[in-house]
Amino acid sequence: MAGTTGGPPPVTGPPPLTERPGSLRLPGLLLGVGLGGFVDGILLHQVLQWHHMLTSTDQDRIGVKFYPATTVDGLKMNTVWDGVFHAVCWLSVLLGLAILYARVTCHRRRVWTSAVLWGWVVAGWGVFNLVEGLLDHQILGIHHVRAGAQQVWWDAGFLLLGVLFVLVGWLLQRRGRPFDPDSAAGTAPAGPASA
Repeated sequence: MAGTTGGPPPVTGPPPLTERPGSLRLPGLLLGVGLGGFVDGILLHQVLQWHHMLTSTDQDRIGVKFYPATTVDGLKMNTVWDGVFHAVCWLSVLLGLAILYARVTCHRRRVWTSAVLWGWVVAGWGVFNLVEGLLDHQILGIHHVRAGAQQVWWDAGFLLLGVLFVLVGWLLQRRGRPFDPDSAAGTAPAGPASA
């Protein structure tokens, strides 16, 4: 073939998944865990008041004292533990932002519009649902999404939503254009990138 140097043909299109930079993965997951926790805490604990952190401790698996949200003392203790929960969510968001800020020194606007970042955020929210749903609802039994006769279905729906968020987030970040915060243009490097 005339005009060829005998080397491999040039690669076109986005690099394979293994070559995509992992620099947005950790901060995206941390942001998703924290933001997912905030949605849970604000919507389910405060607005809808379906549960608090310790509202099912009369049926838990670890022997925590029962604090019914229908009494002043019970609501006080649940409010304290809801506050601890929100503090952990806040720290997750702060840590995610700090890591993102440290890793991305230029082209920050491009990062915030990146499907890769938002895919990892959605996946992080799913990870939150799965960990919180398995740990608090199933293993410890300290609360349920909505306690009562149908609580198993509410808890199962919460877990299924977590699986769906992880799947959608993973697919979204895969579709996104790779982002290398160290390159001049903010695009993926030609060679393999470190995770």
